[in-house]
This record gives sequence, structure tokens and C-alpha cells, in this order.
Amino acid sequence: MSPKDAIKFIKENEAQFVDIRFTDPFGMWHHFTVPSHTFSEDTFEDGLGFDGSSIRGFKSIDESDMLLIPDSATMYMDPFTDHSTAVVICQIEDPITREPFSRDPRYMAVKAEQYMKSTGIADVAYFGPEAEFFVFDRLRHYNSPEAAGFEIDSIEAWWNSDDEDAKGYTMRPKGGYFPVSPSDKLQNMRSDMALTLEEVGIEVELHHHEVGAAGQCEIDIKFDTLVVSADKIQKFKNVIKNVASQYDCLATFMPKPVYGDNGSGMHVHQSLWKNGENVFFDEDGYALLSDEARWYIGGLLKHAPALLAFTNPSTNSYRRLVPGYEAPINLIYSARNRSACIRIPMFSRSPKAKRVEFRAPDPSANPYLAFSAMLMAGLDGIQNRIEPPKPIDKDLYELPPEEKEGIEQTPGNLRAVLQALRDDHEFLTRGDVFTEDFINAYIDYKLKNECEAIDLRPHPYEFFLYNDC
Repeated sequence: MSPKDAIKFIKENEAQFVDIRFTDPFGMWHHFTVPSHTFSEDTFEDGLGFDGSSIRGFKSIDESDMLLIPDSATMYMDPFTDHSTAVVICQIEDPITREPFSRDPRYMAVKAEQYMKSTGIADVAYFGPEAEFFVFDRLRHYNSPEAAGFEIDSIEAWWNSDDEDAKGYTMRPKGGYFPVSPSDKLQNMRSDMALTLEEVGIEVELHHHEVGAAGQCEIDIKFDTLVVSADKIQKFKNVIKNVASQYDCLATFMPKPVYGDNGSGMHVHQSLWKNGENVFFDEDGYALLSDEARWYIGGLLKHAPALLAFTNPSTNSYRRLVPGYEAPINLIYSARNRSACIRIPMFSRSPKAKRVEFRAPDPSANPYLAFSAMLMAGLDGIQNRIEPPKPIDKDLYELPPEEKEGIEQTPGNLRAVLQALRDDHEFLTRGDVFTEDFINAYIDYKLKNECEAIDLRPHPYEFFLYNDC
């Protein structure tokens, strides 16, 4: 959609407003709204000003003026506003130099695609994320010097088996995979979510209840190019949260909200294409993988500790990446094997279907940064012909200790992956995709505002453990 087409779209849909949206370094979508009569073709060139110092991780107050440049190709109608509103996603520029802003996550994703093309390895990278989420009937949390805690509730959960509204049909822990109604009480809500996703231009492939008993869901969407897939995840999260709210529920993409049950991942399917051919396919290779695909996997596994700083960027991410909850902690690849960190789907022998699935990421990730980092790691693997460890076609969760020995696992906390990123990020800075300035600022923010914030506070369970010491 060209700028001219976008203005036509606004008029044809009788939009009274245009909503201006952009993403901060930590994945949050921000917006403001302008009357549609003030939005013209010139806006796509001139941009709209905003205060960059008020967005975490962007600018200091002495250089706070920034420009948002709308991308006309991203425009769609907001299905949730009372007044007809068109939405457009933006990139960010400096108003004086008119240079793209180096800390704009969407611009980093654009640069990742440009760098890939410059290598000659591929001209298209496809990403297919599967962002799981929980829907709760109730969620409240509180943190102050004298009290801290949280409460969640789901009418589907086993602890509500005596609730008359559940009518006896609750789910056992880890018992939420594919049950029908009346146990699955979220069918209608997920269908509304799927229809709304289609309405905003996201093609849905299927939806279902996930393993987590307390309202865990998955809605799979069609893969697309890197930047477009990241745009879709931002739209996806917004739609899921708003539809849940319409049902007087709350949807969360927090990786591990429920103790004792499965967490939410964001498995990411990836493939590289050149001149219309899938670079990852070889009919003679293991799991039909080409050398390039195997080296791409080698790059993902070699750089996994640093990658997780972007693909699993919350302290809560490492409540999920623990043994025993189907968590992909083993840095191994394998065909069909969901206990491996990288799985090769084997549903089809078609060259078009060949891809790798990185199963470690979770939906707390900023998709622009996560997808870009994965692509850069994979490209490094191909450029340096990095061989991954040999595939293991066994249940890695059930391996005897002598066979588990030597299998590297994902780091156990956010602080560890941030240190890994500090030690290993040269592959990310090629083509100026990630800058040293951004990486250092990102690490420092995460350490101070998340790691230290958690470390300094007493945990409610500590009172159970130590109150009588």
C-alpha cells in the first residue's frame, strides 16, 4: 500500500482518526491518535514529532525531539475503538539529521534483512512464530515494602474443581492439550480472537487449548518475512489482550505465570530462500536439511546463551526454562523431537515446507530484536560453517545421566544471558544491525531495572522457608 493508497484507505473506511504506533526496545507498543483530516500523504515524508526522552531506552531529555515515520504498507482499521480509527506502524528518525534512529527495534529488523541480502546467502528470511498465552478470569498483583504477592484464577484450573460454575469440568495440571468442551471453556473466545486477527490482516491457521490447564492457549498464524512477522506479533498481542478484555478476562504473554504447570513459549520457525528456492532443503540431508540449514542451526546453538538475552528477555523467562515442564533447555537439534531446543518438523517432504524450529524463545520477547538476533546468529553459522552437535533422536528429558553428560543447556537466569551477550555480540553488530551503544544500554537497563529489582526484594515463599529461622 503506497502513501496515496493509504490516504484512499482512510477515506474509504471513513476513519475519523489515525492511530500512530511504534515499539520501544523492550517490546511495548506505544501510540497516540490524530484526527484523520490532519493526516496526509506529506505525513509519510514529514513524520510526526514525539518526546523520545519519555520512552525508556530511547533519548535523554536534552535531545528528546524525535520523528515517527509512518509505513503506509502497515495500515489497517482498529477493530476495538468506538470511533473509526485507522492504525499505522512507524519507524523513527532524528528530526535534524533525518537519519534512522539506531535504537528503533523495527529499524534493526529492517537492517537485518538488508544485511542478509548483502551476504548473498539469501534474499528472503521467513519467520513463523507461535506465541502461546494464558487467559485468566482474574489476575491481581501487589508490591510494596510491607506486602507483596499475586493472585490468579481460571475456571478451568484444577483448584476450582469444587466451584459450581466449573460444573465439575476442570483440567488436571499439564492436562490442557486439545480437550473439548465443556472442559475447554475458551473455544468461543479463541474463535473471536481468530476472526479479529483475520480482520486486521493476519491469516490464522488454527487455534487450540494448550497444555497449561489454567487457560493456556495457542493461535497459529501464517509465516511471513522478518519485519512483517514482527509487525504481526505486535498486532497479535494487541488483539488477544483486547478480545480477552471484552470477555472480562485477562490475557498474558508472561512466560511462566502458574507454578507447577507448563509455561508459554514462542517457538519460531525459520527458513532462508534465494531466487524462489528454499536454501534449507536437501533431499539427501539428515531430516532433508541442506548444509546451509545445518550451519544455520550451528550458529543458533553456538550463540544461544547470548541470543536468549533477546529471545527470553525477562527474569520470568527462566522460571519456564527448567527441566520437567517440556521446556527446550537442551542445546541440541533433532527431527520431530520436541525435547530438543531445535526441532526439524517432518510433517511434509515438500522443499517448500523445510524449516528449523527454535523452541527456546518466549512471548515476552520484542519480536523485532528476537527475530533479527536469530537471523544474525544463523547467518554467522553459515558464513563460518559452524557444525552443531550431532542430532539426538531420543527423549532428552529421559536420558540416563551418562548420556546427558556433555549436552549443553540454556543458562538458568537473565543475569547469565546478559553476561553472555556482553561477551558474545560481534555477530550482531555486522552490517550495523545492532550497535554497541544499543547493546550496552540494553544490558545496563535489564540489570538495573529487572535483575537487581528482583534480587533486592524478599520473595513471598522465603517467609515459608525462613520465617522461623
